[in-house]
Amino acid sequence: MPGAVRTLASNPARWVYKTALWQRLRGAQLRDQPLCRYCKEMGLTVAATIVDHIKPHRGDRNLAFDQTNLQSLCKPCHDMHADAKDRGKTVAGCDADGYPLDPTHEWGSA
Repeated sequence: MPGAVRTLASNPARWVYKTALWQRLRGAQLRDQPLCRYCKEMGLTVAATIVDHIKPHRGDRNLAFDQTNLQSLCKPCHDMHADAKDRGKTVAGCDADGYPLDPTHEWGSA
C-alpha cells in the first residue's frame, strides 16, 4: 500500500538499514551520485535523498551491501518505483532516448 509505514515487524529484512555499514554505504552513494537517477535520465536535475536497492535484497546480506545494487533516487521516484516493485509491475516512463526507466523492463536499459 502506498505511503505505508514499513517496520521491522512488517518486514524483517529492514535490519539492514539499522547497521553502521549501511549508513556508510548510503552516505557514499549519495556523495558519489547526488542526483536522482530517473530524473537525470529524463534530463532533470533533482537531488537524490534515498538510496534504493535495484534488486530487492529481502535480507540477503550480499545483495543488501552490494554497491553495484544501489541507486540514488528522489523520494517521488523512489515511492513510485517501490510501489510498482511491491506490486510486481514495471514502472512506466522512459528516458530522453525512449528507453524504459525501469531497469527490470524486458527491453533492458540504455
